[in-house]
Formats: sequence, C-alpha cells, structure tokens
Amino acid sequence: MSIDQDPLIFDGHNDVVLRLSEMAEEERHIHFFDGHRDGHLDLPRMKKGGFGGGFFAIFVPSPKEDDDDSGKMLGESYDLPLPVEIPVAKALPIVLSMVALLSRLERESEGQIQICTSSSDVRRCFEKKKIAIIMHIEGAEAIDDDFNALEVLYRAGLRSVGLVWSRPSRFGHGVPFRFPGSPDTGPGLTDLGKKLVQACNQLNMVVDLAHLNEAGFWDVAKISDAPLVVSHANCHSLCLHSRNLTDKQLEAIGESGGIVGLNFATGFIRSDGQMRADTDLGDLLRHMDHLIEHVGVDGVGFGSDFDGAKIPEEIGDVAGLAYLRKAMVQHGYDQQTMAKLCHGNWLRVLEQTLKC
Repeated sequence: MSIDQDPLIFDGHNDVVLRLSEMAEEERHIHFFDGHRDGHLDLPRMKKGGFGGGFFAIFVPSPKEDDDDSGKMLGESYDLPLPVEIPVAKALPIVLSMVALLSRLERESEGQIQICTSSSDVRRCFEKKKIAIIMHIEGAEAIDDDFNALEVLYRAGLRSVGLVWSRPSRFGHGVPFRFPGSPDTGPGLTDLGKKLVQACNQLNMVVDLAHLNEAGFWDVAKISDAPLVVSHANCHSLCLHSRNLTDKQLEAIGESGGIVGLNFATGFIRSDGQMRADTDLGDLLRHMDHLIEHVGVDGVGFGSDFDGAKIPEEIGDVAGLAYLRKAMVQHGYDQQTMAKLCHGNWLRVLEQTLKC
C-alpha cells in the first residue's frame, strides 16, 4: 500500500446505496464495479483512495419537487421546509429493496466487499484488502411499533440505526436545514423513540444521533448504555448550522466514550453556511481540531457524506482522500493520531457497542 493510501479510512456515512438504487441493474453494476465519474463512490476509486469501508446508509427519500437542495443553501440565510413523515407501509419495502441491493453487491463482488456484523469482521477485511460494510438505516421509519422489522433487519446484517433523518417521525424530531440556526428545535424523543433506543441497546446495535434535535440527543444520553455516536456532523461554534453540534453535546459524547464523524458537507463546514465546493480544507481541519479539543482525540473519525452532499473540491470524491491525508499531515497530526482519526476510533466504538 502506498503512503497516500495509509492509514486506511473507515467512514461514518455515505449514500451510495441510494444513488445506486435509482439506476437500472445493468447500470448499477457498471457504475459500482467498473468505475464511473458520476458520484463520489465506486469500487475502483475506493481502492485508489485507501477507503477501507464504513457505514453504508439505507435511506428512504422524501418526495421532492426538485433535487437541488444544495442550490437553496447558498444565501446569507436559509430555512428549508421539512418533508412530512413517511409511514411504515411505504418505508419498509424501500428499505428491504436496498438491503437486497447491498446483499447482491456483496455476492457479485467475488470477495471484494463484505457486509460486516462485528469489529472483528472489519479488522479482517482490512487485513484482506476487502471493503468493509456496516449496514445502517438513516431514519427508522421502516421499523414498526412492535420492532418486528428491527429483529428481521438485524438478522439480515443491520447493525446501526439512525433514529431520524431531518423530517419528523414516530420516534422523534430531526433538525431542519437552517442557517443560522440552533440544534435546539423542538421536543425530544417520543415514548416509542425511547423504547427503540432500549431495543437497540439490547441487540448491541449502534444508535446514530445524526440529524436528531438537541432535546432528542439529551434523551438518548440519559437512556442509552452505549457510547454516543453521531455519524456525520460538525461544530456549531464554527458554523451556526442547525445540523451541527454544540460544545456541550461534543463534551457529552467524549464523556460517554463515543465518536463524531467529521462531515465533509461544505454547508456544515463554512462559517457562512453555504453549500459550495470551493471550500478550503483548512476550514475542514479547523472543525477536526475543535472536535478533538471537545470530544478528545479518541472520539473523532470521519463521516464524509459521500454521495449525499457537496464536498470540498480539493477532495472531489473518495479517490481524493489522499489529498486529505496529506493536508492532515501538513497540519501537524502525527502517525498515532492519524491512525486513530482514520479508522482506529471507529473500530474501538464498534467493538464496545457491538461487543464483538
């Protein structure tokens, strides 16, 4: 492995499954296995960038009039309206189809990727140069009130549950895409949401607090017996976006032994909140420094949001992780710190949470 690919990066969040789900099957194979310049992730570029694996999100999209939300995040201020809740009957078939898509990709990869259900699986993938996939749902709308779907999805390999996306659900309330804005945007978890946290704890599953509002965050902090995890978010004190975390939240994550995945989405990086590709990596590294200061060097990783957001043009796509590593070294991170930030901290949290 070349220096530009070392250390391997384990990533807290990407949306490649959603992107592939919108293609015909024959296009999907070409785009993922043969490589294509569309999007941020495919197998050849993952290997080129030293991408060892990560959480692959299964997300049920809301109906939209258009797809240019990033274009609406270019003004001095903005407040995107939240979509309505998606019912179980609509969400579950979509989630099952995406689980099947991931399973087919694993089978068709001929050993190049693997759906992992333990930290030991991820470590073995690193050793064998396979792409390690932790199956994650972003927004729990597909889970019924009796949690039968949760049990079935767990058996299918699901190991991480995001309680909400930004839209409201039966479990809690997400934050809007608002700048400037606070994560304190409404009530906490519903009673059903609190029961879902407990059910995930019993199954030793990751509970992801990304997109959850501040009241819901503190509810989980009181209930959960696992490290607090926010898969992709940045620092509110540096960018006053409602999606970012306050210093008090960051400190609570550190005290729990949890982790925050540094989000590459430029609207959550820039002090002006604008979703622009011409965002300097120095701005991204300032968020990393702040995370390390308030969470601790053992509680920070990556949560790129590849294929789900506009990212800095200096990175471009997953192959551009080499440029990020170079910038981190030039910024002053030593070899031990690099190993922790790139994958070690995520593997520690997975081991403590999945308990295997």
